[in-house]
Amino acid sequence: MPSPVPSFRRGQFATAALFCALGFQYATWASRIPALKSGLGLNAAEVGFLLMAAGVGSCVSFPLIALLMRRLGSRRLALLSTTALALVLLALAAAPNYPVALLVVCVDGVFVGCLNTAMNAQGAALEARYARHTMAKLHAVFSGGSFLAGVLASGVHLMTSSLTAHFAVAAALLVLLTAGAWTGLLTRAEEVAAPSAPAEAEAAPEPRRWTLPGAAVWWMCAAMVFGTVVEGAMNDWSALYLRDVADASEQLAPLGIAVVSGVMVLARLCADGWRERWGDGRVVVLGSALAGSGLVLALAAGGVWPAFAGFACVGLGVAAVTPCVYVAAAQQGGNALTLVAAMGTTGLLAGPPLIGFVASASSLVWGLACVAGAAYVVALCGVRIPWPDRRARTGTGSSAEEAVAA
Repeated sequence: MPSPVPSFRRGQFATAALFCALGFQYATWASRIPALKSGLGLNAAEVGFLLMAAGVGSCVSFPLIALLMRRLGSRRLALLSTTALALVLLALAAAPNYPVALLVVCVDGVFVGCLNTAMNAQGAALEARYARHTMAKLHAVFSGGSFLAGVLASGVHLMTSSLTAHFAVAAALLVLLTAGAWTGLLTRAEEVAAPSAPAEAEAAPEPRRWTLPGAAVWWMCAAMVFGTVVEGAMNDWSALYLRDVADASEQLAPLGIAVVSGVMVLARLCADGWRERWGDGRVVVLGSALAGSGLVLALAAGGVWPAFAGFACVGLGVAAVTPCVYVAAAQQGGNALTLVAAMGTTGLLAGPPLIGFVASASSLVWGLACVAGAAYVVALCGVRIPWPDRRARTGTGSSAEEAVAA
């Protein structure tokens, strides 16, 4: 006998556990890059390619993720992915040399792409089933997972410098998060029990699953890639800009990422209300324009405090981009959501190294200027995306749920 449909709060908690797991897992190994560099004897270029390997794994895994989504459904794929990501941490700690580490990180990118697609599919279906906004809050939990990983890394380092011990503790926490998500996620049977029958009739037939996506989906892909480039690059390069360009003290320089991440978390906690009031399209377009303009003015002014103000604008402006684009993609069907999620993971993982290449060829100011340009591109893409009508959410639920079960 199938289990009863979970309540909104129960489903929200379970899906939030997945978002927390993804942010926690990636930030866990990223926080120990200095230890990996020393242990494997890497130079700066090799570290850049190590970071790039995760993005490559995510990008090339799109056909596999699409197949797994259809075969397993989002619930089983999500649970499988979180378990695999725990094992990846242990494998990375045990990597004997650089080629093996590259392979492990590439595999990590594949499972990050799987979990990213599955958890956003669950979030979109939860919104559709209950006609309530929650995606921005779920993405806030992702940022909270990254924060938790940083705190854990610092705490473990006080007791031991062992990478294996740290990653073993992190893997155990990932298993606990998987267990927390186990019973609350929508199953495939529950996902297809759409509250609106007409939308089911509009679903694409089976042969169309392999056709190229339409123009709307490509606009979503572009918005997602450039949006996650902005998000990832600011997290990775803000401290270096403050120290090397703005001449911030050693005490102030690390606060760059705290400003971006802190403002982003607060904005995501509020962004579902903004979506309800103004609609997803307006939130994305105006927010991205604010992010780009704030960063440009900060770079032009120079100095520490203009940088903090510009970073805050970025965190505020791009906070709702990815949640809104994922919801819009889910309404286009399972393949659209999978492709957009793959592009998002690729941008998040590959963006920071690309900004580093620009900075090494010119300067970090020009590197962050490219980040501002990426924010403007998101705003332009947002104008072309068919956003869901906030006044008719109850009549469009089944499309998102159908994307989860596709």
